[in-house]
Amino acid sequence: MLNRRHLRVKVLQALYAYHQSEEKTIKEFQKGLLESVDEVYEMYIWLLALLTDVSDYVLTDADERANKYLPSESDLNANTKLAGNKFIALLRENADYQGNVKKYKVSWSFDPEVAKNIFNILKTAPEYEAYLNNPETDLRAEKEIIKYIYKKIIRVTPSIEQVFEEKFINWPVDKEVMEAMLAKTFSNFQSENPSANKLAQISPAWSEDREYILDLFGRTIAFDEEYQQYISEKTQNWDAERIAIIDVLLMKMAIAELVHFPSIPVKVTMNEYIEIAKEFSTPKSNFFINGILDKILADLKAAGKIRKAGRGLIE
Repeated sequence: MLNRRHLRVKVLQALYAYHQSEEKTIKEFQKGLLESVDEVYEMYIWLLALLTDVSDYVLTDADERANKYLPSESDLNANTKLAGNKFIALLRENADYQGNVKKYKVSWSFDPEVAKNIFNILKTAPEYEAYLNNPETDLRAEKEIIKYIYKKIIRVTPSIEQVFEEKFINWPVDKEVMEAMLAKTFSNFQSENPSANKLAQISPAWSEDREYILDLFGRTIAFDEEYQQYISEKTQNWDAERIAIIDVLLMKMAIAELVHFPSIPVKVTMNEYIEIAKEFSTPKSNFFINGILDKILADLKAAGKIRKAGRGLIE
């Protein structure tokens, strides 16, 4: 699920695109911001669909083996247990899953080799052999082999990762969120009654998070010149052209949070943007941003512009 750090990264990406664009229509970029969040959920549904396709391919493989010119006894009696996997069966019957497959027009028919390649790797694994020979068919045991397919095959096979990267430009960044959603799905599916199982949500409180990202995006743009002045005053000894645009955007976002988001503690804001800088900017950006923001924060406090709602939110 998307947490606030992931959401901040989404806003950062939208702000970067906005500043790089000649056409600066805020509503269009806000729409794109929301679409980038929705794409994470779409990615999640595509992954679930791929897992069901791998389950289906068991029957295709069994049929091909049985129709060999000289099939062996094992070819004629292929174990198709995975095709009836309880987790997959419950997923197929889940109304939300069915609705989202239609919404996003999900179909791996454009590249049927993906499911085939996954199964070909799976069928040589000792874990799959153990699954086939395990008489237990309870839901917990059935989920374990599906987890294995994702963690040990899909997640680590470059050619399969490449398919997702080509379809979803933000796959490398959003994969972590999608994995958390998949884990939540395994946790949620506890009942053999399809209607009792829930898909993962995009965030724990999407209505609040939606408002947050749109507000953060809008205020960072609305007060761009003012925030730039704060930054310029504290970087007079720096060559402006050498300051990474990502660093500037992160600092402007942080200032917007410090001033306009009374429920977010100062320490949280400072720490979050420093951590994002470690991942998305230059090697020393986190130290640079930390130093500049500390100075700006001191000025904002002195001017009485930091007004946090609740005890302990400033320090």
